[in-house]
Amino acid sequence: MMPARLPLMALTAALAFGCALGLAHVACVLGLQIPFDPNEGWNAYFTQAAMAAGSPYPPPQSLMIDNYPPLSFYLVGAVAKLTGDAIVAGRLVALAALCVVGLGIGTVARQMGCSRLEAGFAALLFAAGIMATTDYAGMDDPQMLGHAIAIGGLAIALREPRTPRAMVGAALLFTLAFFIKHNLVVLPAALACWLALADRRAARTFAVAGAIFFLMGLGLFRQTYGFGLFSRIVSARSYAFENIRVGLQQWLPWSAIPLAGVVALALSAKHDRYAVFCVIYAALATATGLYFLGGAGVDANALFDADIALALGAGVLVNRLPASAWTGLAAIAYAVPPAVALWMLDPGWRETAFWLHPMAQERAAAAGEIALLRAAKGPALCEMLSLCYWADKPAEVDVFNVQQAYLTGARSDTPLAAALAARRYTVVQLEALSPFPLPADVRDALFAQYRIARRDDERVFFVPL
Repeated sequence: MMPARLPLMALTAALAFGCALGLAHVACVLGLQIPFDPNEGWNAYFTQAAMAAGSPYPPPQSLMIDNYPPLSFYLVGAVAKLTGDAIVAGRLVALAALCVVGLGIGTVARQMGCSRLEAGFAALLFAAGIMATTDYAGMDDPQMLGHAIAIGGLAIALREPRTPRAMVGAALLFTLAFFIKHNLVVLPAALACWLALADRRAARTFAVAGAIFFLMGLGLFRQTYGFGLFSRIVSARSYAFENIRVGLQQWLPWSAIPLAGVVALALSAKHDRYAVFCVIYAALATATGLYFLGGAGVDANALFDADIALALGAGVLVNRLPASAWTGLAAIAYAVPPAVALWMLDPGWRETAFWLHPMAQERAAAAGEIALLRAAKGPALCEMLSLCYWADKPAEVDVFNVQQAYLTGARSDTPLAAALAARRYTVVQLEALSPFPLPADVRDALFAQYRIARRDDERVFFVPL
């Protein structure tokens, strides 16, 4: 039996080694003032507003648009009091949350009957996928924090014997996760469907408690901020099936084998209650994630629930295979996605590996850009908001969300075009000129009143004529 499990042991060890290197790299760059993603500065500004003004939500006429629930801003803000930098605080929270999600997957897999090896394989498969195919490991974004809370709810709900108190506790954690990130609806829905099949009394308790907590949360939100949550989180956004195609193309190289594993689990373990849960969760998460991907600006995080479900399914599958030899063959199959991810890495990855080159060129470039913004006396418009944040500039324009509002007709671009025509901003920073990120009227006003002061491979800076 042991030789048949050697491939799984070898794969798990390889995943552990890769994850350790990835975590070490993330830890080394957490404190660097380098923009890793547009979300970071956006989250930092609203974290700053939540802690300074008590509310992360600007007035409706503002060109900054907050379409997230509020809890993450306060949680990250509390950590920012220690770090002095909301972006660094958000990165720390996200990295810790990734570790918690991995531990949660391992815990749940053990509850489902997996051995320590199989549970560790499932957890590491998820973590490796996040680090190999996305930039959400240690990124200032609440998605991973929400999943960390939600996986705790799942672990509580699966604990035997299942009690009403546990169902209420799980419902509370899922509600908190929603008020951290509003796309975290798949796991509680999958759990409710599974409980309806496996334990109807628990399902009723879970559903009633969840509804009560959710309504209480909406009421507290309205009482605190004076408006409804959905009036903010349902913001203007264009939708295109091409976005789904692109997102699927990026996701499938890693997920195709785990998807096939869940199908195999569905066919081979139809009467296994935990296998059924994995199948329900994976099906709902994949379908919902693909739908979410159609929205403009939606990233790989839309499929994180699917990634968690597929990792759990992988752990359960290798545990449930009828013969030990099949475990070895499954491990060899699951080794394909990491191999593909390694093959697809940019050949220049060694230059940015933390043990060879701690992003010196990127740090120097960002330092020059921040210095340019800081030296300008007056407000600045940054598409990469983290640059303006580090330059101690107030938040002015959320370029992506106002563009979506303009495209969908929810707002007029006249105020922004007029501000540029009046040279309100002492510096305007954009990520690229083609395609231009704002409407033609705004572009014409910019080029009529501003000139390019700095341009490199990453971004463009304008100053008034």
